[in-house]
Amino acid sequence: MTTKLLAALRAADPSDTSPALTVDGRPTSLAALRDDALRLGSRLPGSGPLAVLAEPTLETVLAVTAGILTGVPVVPVPPDAGAAEVRHILDDSGATTWFGPGRDGVELPTPDHAATDVPPREPARSRPSDIAMILYTSGTTGAPKGVLLSHGSIVAGLEGLADAWDWTADDTVVHGLPLFHTHGLILGVLGGLHLGSRVVHTGRPTPEGYAAARGTMYFGVPTVWSRIAADEESARALSSARLIVSGSAPLPVPVFERLRELVGQPPVERYGMTETMITLSTRADGERRPGWVGLPVGGTQTRLRTDDGQDVPRDGETIGRLEVRGPLLFDGYLGLPEATAESLTDDGWFITGDMAVVGPDGFHRIVGRESVDLIKSGGYRIGAGEIETSLLARQEVKEVAVVGLPDPDLGQRIVAYVVADPADATDDVAEQLIEHVARDLSRHKRPREIRFVSDLPRNAMGKVQKKQLTS
Repeated sequence: MTTKLLAALRAADPSDTSPALTVDGRPTSLAALRDDALRLGSRLPGSGPLAVLAEPTLETVLAVTAGILTGVPVVPVPPDAGAAEVRHILDDSGATTWFGPGRDGVELPTPDHAATDVPPREPARSRPSDIAMILYTSGTTGAPKGVLLSHGSIVAGLEGLADAWDWTADDTVVHGLPLFHTHGLILGVLGGLHLGSRVVHTGRPTPEGYAAARGTMYFGVPTVWSRIAADEESARALSSARLIVSGSAPLPVPVFERLRELVGQPPVERYGMTETMITLSTRADGERRPGWVGLPVGGTQTRLRTDDGQDVPRDGETIGRLEVRGPLLFDGYLGLPEATAESLTDDGWFITGDMAVVGPDGFHRIVGRESVDLIKSGGYRIGAGEIETSLLARQEVKEVAVVGLPDPDLGQRIVAYVVADPADATDDVAEQLIEHVARDLSRHKRPREIRFVSDLPRNAMGKVQKKQLTS
């Protein structure tokens, strides 16, 4: 993937058996990972994409490393994907090899990763423009699209975060995130290998697992951090960490403040997409403001635009469409030139589909997805995120998702889906929550309706699937 990674692996001393990577309690040294990956590379037929059933195992990391080192594009497949989704990913990517346990309908050759009777394959000399990975989006607007990530964009993203987070080879990165997304796989595993830091994947992202790992950097999504914040003993065990990082979804302000209290430092919040890597982040040496995702990283540029293409003022209040450009961007959607063209402006900026505000100091706050989080009610443009933050300040509210539903008078009416204890799921509490938002924000931002639910639909990364609430 990179000169750094290749150099580190080539120079790995076979006599050094210290663990460079541990997955669910199974350690491996850098030299062992290199040798096993290159032997697996010898068993890959040709240069066609390698589909990897991305379970949280050492074998998954081995297969990904084999693809990266030998110049074979890697296609991570979610382990909970159904037969139709797996078939789509394999057909669309043109994968020629399958790695992992067998799945019904998968008839691709599967190499024997345990075989030692083959010589290791020579590492490839990949160019920055060569495709390293094909990651599939969640498919909220149709079949999942294959996002083409080059070696160069991945390197630019990791180097940008190394600068923003003071990430060095002295760090130990700990997380338990899925290995089929940018967050868990590229940042959480390849980032460590690229920068030379030790990586501990806990298998499952439990508070106890995080506490026992004794790392210097911890990665998590808000669901993980909420559970850790609720486990005081585990949270205090992270107090020796240098950095705790939250991403993939907005972190509720009460969780931010509880982590600050228990861990002894506020979390770093960051923003990115599969198509853009991590483009915004607060810095290790800078301000960490709850609800804000900081400044551009890695040479990224951002701008906010109105519906008619005008620049939005940097006043920290006015909502605009977030567009980005820079060396971190993807190379397009596989086999979908029209979709790729539609995702870019005429002057080459990627349209993220997210709404944001930016302050005079350049700090960004993500309001939400334009399709589900920008609510147009009574002539106002309202971000669902600030209403959710307001409601989460109430002790009755455990989780919340705010959406706009069709309304003949308002255009859209604001509806809040609230997870609460049964004793609090009453009409009186609903009225109190509505009035709380009216006083805390403004009257036109108050929910017109509170709907109590037992849970919210989420994907594997903990993001609330609002389209399931509005469909």
